[in-house]
Amino acid sequence: MTEHIVKSFDTELQRLDGEIQRMGEIAVAQLEAAMDVLQRRDSQAAQRVVANDDAIDALEHEVGHDVLQLLALRQPMARDLREVYAALRISSDIERIGDYAANVAKRSMVLNQMPVVPAGRGLPALARLAGSLVSEALEAYRLRDADRAMAVRGRDAELDAEYTGLFRELLTYMAEDPRQITACTHLLFIAKNIERIGDHATNIAENTWFLVHGEPPATEREKRDRTSEQA
Repeated sequence: MTEHIVKSFDTELQRLDGEIQRMGEIAVAQLEAAMDVLQRRDSQAAQRVVANDDAIDALEHEVGHDVLQLLALRQPMARDLREVYAALRISSDIERIGDYAANVAKRSMVLNQMPVVPAGRGLPALARLAGSLVSEALEAYRLRDADRAMAVRGRDAELDAEYTGLFRELLTYMAEDPRQITACTHLLFIAKNIERIGDHATNIAENTWFLVHGEPPATEREKRDRTSEQA
């Protein structure tokens, strides 16, 4: 960030940045915890993951409050306005990431009442990739590194491809053993939640590009989610 004549403005922007980083750290930890309780089939721990989502919601509220104050008191222009706008947009994406992590934990509690479905073994790798995209997108935002942000955007296609493969595997398993349809349906929802986390990481990356350059990326993002093509 560039320094301003009014030093308190810099302090306020740094506070906003710190809130975003803290939100992101919690969201990534929530995803990791949700996958841990899913694998351990620990419903009690899953309930704690769901409850912890309140911390992200509270931070998003703080960001919104701080943004309104900055707009009202500082009336930022140009790059400063983009800083404030990006913070608001990115906090919303992080809040959604937290929601999806909580949804994974909720679904895990239902799955714990059913036998283990072997076809769901690809979920941890999918979640690790999604979590790495979120962490990398947040680092690009912290550094205001537009090129690094675009690298994250490009990697979202990897997540789409892995998600599509897992989707097909679960459909095949359901067709071969109709008794597993209910459990596999929950696993499909979990996989979709994780894929959506990757989309929000991409949104963070695109907002970082906009913050630095003042315009959206010139090209459309590559997509490899082929699940809508399945019969």
